[in-house]
Amino acid sequence: MELTRRSFLKISTGAILLSSLGIDLEPAKAYAATLRIKGAKETTTICPYCSCGCGIIVYTKEGKVVNTEGDPDHPINEGALCPKGASLYQIVGTNNPYRVTEPLYRAPGATEWKKVSWDWALNRIARLTKDTRDKYFISKNAKGQTVNRVEAIAHIGSAAMNVGECFLVQKLMRALGLVYIEHQARLCHSPSVPALAETYGRGVMTNHWIDFKNSDVILNMGGNTAENHPMSMKWIMKAKKERGAKLIVVDPRFTRTAAKADLYVPIRTGTDIAFLGGLIKYIIDNNLYFKDYVINYTDASFLVDPNFKLPDELDGVFSGYDEKARKYDRATWKYQVDEKGVIKKDPTLQDPYCVFQLLKRNFARYTLDMVCQITGSPKDKLEEAYKLIASTGKPDKVGTISYAMGWTQHSVGTQNVRAFAIVQLLLGNIGMAGGGVNAQRGESNVQGSTDCGLLYHILPGYNPTPVASDVDLSTYIKKYTPETKEPKSVNWWKHRPKYIVSYLKELYGDKATKENDFCYSYLPKREDDQDCSWLMIWDQMYKGKIKGF
Repeated sequence: MELTRRSFLKISTGAILLSSLGIDLEPAKAYAATLRIKGAKETTTICPYCSCGCGIIVYTKEGKVVNTEGDPDHPINEGALCPKGASLYQIVGTNNPYRVTEPLYRAPGATEWKKVSWDWALNRIARLTKDTRDKYFISKNAKGQTVNRVEAIAHIGSAAMNVGECFLVQKLMRALGLVYIEHQARLCHSPSVPALAETYGRGVMTNHWIDFKNSDVILNMGGNTAENHPMSMKWIMKAKKERGAKLIVVDPRFTRTAAKADLYVPIRTGTDIAFLGGLIKYIIDNNLYFKDYVINYTDASFLVDPNFKLPDELDGVFSGYDEKARKYDRATWKYQVDEKGVIKKDPTLQDPYCVFQLLKRNFARYTLDMVCQITGSPKDKLEEAYKLIASTGKPDKVGTISYAMGWTQHSVGTQNVRAFAIVQLLLGNIGMAGGGVNAQRGESNVQGSTDCGLLYHILPGYNPTPVASDVDLSTYIKKYTPETKEPKSVNWWKHRPKYIVSYLKELYGDKATKENDFCYSYLPKREDDQDCSWLMIWDQMYKGKIKGF
């Protein structure tokens, strides 16, 4: 008898009946004990697909994976898995005849791939890397500045490695002297980082997946949670069921997420800023903002230089725009300060030069009629969405947003994210359970690989990578450590000296001492204006300057 899943279920569900009839079940029990996970080793891991981070149990026996299933003890998925996670067993090399499990080598000029041993492949990679590094290593630039870099080798990846692996990779690449270091966050959520970092100080999602369960209003815009991040959708549904939370979906398509929404608002592709601009105006005009939060925890009361001008006061641009250079001179983009250097404020929010009034004037043109004309959204649905979202601007109500590539993959992706970040400040939905701005990532460890500095412009912990003019550690610290005279400012980055020294000591151990500048000179340094991001990597390849990748 072959015991299939169906026959096993038939046996188990009928066990009580059979036992009551005096039938001996021991042979069936003994057979069931020979199932493939008997005697297998259990190992927990994380699903490698979307960024929910679901827990999975892997069963291995005699060196082979024999089963995978959801981890019931994991807080995110609680044993459940979406179709992608549930099929993880199929990608294991020993279970998938199409999976490449050995290194393949194609000799220069050849058309065929041949199998080679791991030892041969790793030795060849190491030899080519060392030879290329030695040949193209740059100790000093044309100005005589110590740079210790290699421009002939580039590295990309990876958002699919765990945090420990990411740290080791960046450590190795920077030890080799590479400056062309990138991973896929530059291509997906790079617009999120400047928007969120400028608003909140960090370019990351503010709340955990599970925290959706604490929300009263959830806006899904620029994403499709039910299909692309299914396990996070269960927490949204939990909020709906247990808290009576309202789910609003704003999307050009009627998606599976929209099918579960309390309110679906259709919108023309690429008109997100108009929708969000109208929302900001609606909140301000109807005094629905959380006033105590806005005054005490944002820069809304800060007074701006009177010479700063908004687009409606100029020819559609902010003050300081140089049309020929296509850049802004930000001389007027500053706060007013008193004789002690402390920023001037108006807690009444009435001064025409306070941030709040500038914000109000900037979004004044986004009337309901204007937004409807741009977005194509029905006016009644638009207004209902605004009303629901704005209802969270109270101490006892909280709202959040889940968004993804539908916001970031636009030329104005950063402005999309920034606009809703402003909304959440107006409503006081930051630092609250069930609140925040939640960027839904596309891979399992996009955030971790970014945190670990697998991007050309940042070191682990979001310390900037040094450039050639940062000639020593004191110069670097002075340049990148912000100072403020604002008494209420946390100024988290005042700890930069500790962070960079800690990083250097981790890299170079006991050899990094105060006497040798903690080995700072060993860090590779690109030129001050050198862009080493994805597009530039391909450009350098096209020019024949990248010799190894």
